[in-house]
Amino acid sequence: MIDLVFLAFIAYVLLLGIRRPFVWVLLYVYIDIIAPQRIGYSLITSLPVSLIAFAAAFGGWIVLDRKEGARLTVRQALLVMLLAYCWWTTGNADFPEEAATKWDWVWKALLFAIFLPFTLTTRARIEGLALTLVLSVATIVIGTGMKTVLGGGGYENLNFFVNDNSGIYESSTLATVAIALTPLIWWFTRFGTVFRPHWTVTTFAVLLIFACLMVPIGTEARTGLVCIAVLGVLLLRYVKRRVLYVAAAGLAGLMALPFLPQSYYERMATITAPSGDESASTRVAVWEWTIDYAGENPFGGGFDAYRGNSFTYVMPVREGEGNTVSVTYKQVTDEGRAYHSAIFELLGEQGWPGLAIWLALQGLGVWQMERIIRRWKGAGDEREAWIAPMAVALQLASLVYVVGALFQGIGYQPVMLMIIGLQIGLHTYCRRLDSARAGLERSARGGAGRARRAAASGGAVAAG
Repeated sequence: MIDLVFLAFIAYVLLLGIRRPFVWVLLYVYIDIIAPQRIGYSLITSLPVSLIAFAAAFGGWIVLDRKEGARLTVRQALLVMLLAYCWWTTGNADFPEEAATKWDWVWKALLFAIFLPFTLTTRARIEGLALTLVLSVATIVIGTGMKTVLGGGGYENLNFFVNDNSGIYESSTLATVAIALTPLIWWFTRFGTVFRPHWTVTTFAVLLIFACLMVPIGTEARTGLVCIAVLGVLLLRYVKRRVLYVAAAGLAGLMALPFLPQSYYERMATITAPSGDESASTRVAVWEWTIDYAGENPFGGGFDAYRGNSFTYVMPVREGEGNTVSVTYKQVTDEGRAYHSAIFELLGEQGWPGLAIWLALQGLGVWQMERIIRRWKGAGDEREAWIAPMAVALQLASLVYVVGALFQGIGYQPVMLMIIGLQIGLHTYCRRLDSARAGLERSARGGAGRARRAAASGGAVAAG
């Protein structure tokens, strides 16, 4: 029955796209995030639904959609460079088979992010993409929040739709994405046009944000807690009553403490004492190895180059309970450990050139959103008032993602690449508005000049 429901929904949207091909773009976003082919049991697991939606999105735009305003931007060019560079390193990878496996999904994520801005030509499309992103992630987040509130969860114990700890279904990745999207969720309570601002929309948004905040607790993802703290600090720039905001945040944190399980306290305590946790200790050792590896291989070793690492480090081991705790130190030898950081993931796999492209891509996005915020802040027209708040939400999403990516290997995370595509689309849309406005001003000045010349010419004739 699950397979039939998914297939019926996908077929229905494919039919809708015949008249509105942009709907196929949204269908691919939904399938890429939710992955119904991994949730189903029989028929849908054997059908290439992702490839079908991918082909429909591209083919629909090329054959049926309008192309007004489509142009390649600087950030799209950076994505093209990163895609080409990843292709080259895959062909020269230290581990060809493993690299080819990762390349199979990375190239689609990068190509879709390059393509996405070409389709975002109107406010309705920008909002439609943002809404699809939010609701697709919400499908996973809502269930996670409910399980957490009802007492479920725990590190590596909170199951989602699939029993697969990869992609967005990996606990730390889901926590980072959920927290990054919370400003965008709130945007819909003020400026949404698909679902107009209403108390029902606000209620849903508040509950969804609460569920997003529950994800780091239910999954016991330390990165999620860091992302919450970073977002809280960044929001200080935009709240009007900062003292009240800080007091309310502190009170909410204190009220939540009695409801947190002991396992959550123990896992979060490793943030301040990483040397006592094997996972954290391993990360530091992997990062040191990656720096040394990049020194010998400045152009990277291709996807999954970490499989060649091997290192030994010393870790304290605590034994006993209460006041009788003894600490001994043991040597731990490990090999083939993942990077646990997008920075070192890019450095190890794509070398210094790939890392430079990725950092430029992220930094340029934050800068472009800042320019939009300053340019459109305080716009009084309802048709323009939504732009600056949208830029704020997308800028915050990028900053939270970058912070979360410092501790996870999510350098090519599809949802965040879609956020990049959304940023590029918004930036291009704003440039078109500015160009149109400048054209109208030139026309107005030209018309006034012609009127003055005509008046002067008439006066001269009369005088003659």
